[in-house]
Amino acid sequence: MEALIAYLGLGTNLGDREGKLDQAAEMLSRTPGLRPLRSSSVYETAPWGYLDQPNFLNCVLKISTSLSPSELLCAIKKLECALGRTHSIRYGPRVIDVDILLYGHLIIDLAVPDLHIPHLMMAQRAFVLVPLAEIAGELIHPRLGLSIGELASRMVDDREVELSRCPLRF
Repeated sequence: MEALIAYLGLGTNLGDREGKLDQAAEMLSRTPGLRPLRSSSVYETAPWGYLDQPNFLNCVLKISTSLSPSELLCAIKKLECALGRTHSIRYGPRVIDVDILLYGHLIIDLAVPDLHIPHLMMAQRAFVLVPLAEIAGELIHPRLGLSIGELASRMVDDREVELSRCPLRF
């Protein structure tokens, strides 16, 4: 398969948050068929969905991948498991979370595996749109026909997304 550009959202709010983001980026850089190209800055963000939990650190990675969307999802799930991810409360605390936000210009909706590209909720989440706009503001959302920069600028969200640190290194 020819390499395509994809974007991954990373988030964590438990334990050594910065360390987990660094570990995830490093593990992604060692994943066959995947090459990180660029990282957004890291942002501290309020929880979304389930609010009784610590703040998150979030960032977005631009990657080149020859993995199919399903193969990429499988690689991400293995990475999350290796870093100690367990599933409990929906939108609850997590040691690491990696989501496929965009994969080329594809639109995919699969129930099994649970794979939706573009990510179903990304247009409602400042913690996704702000870092994504930082590195790919000109990209057009395949479903909405608006640029990521436009979507980020339209966010009506009283929860702040604050710059926390420089981009990840790989």
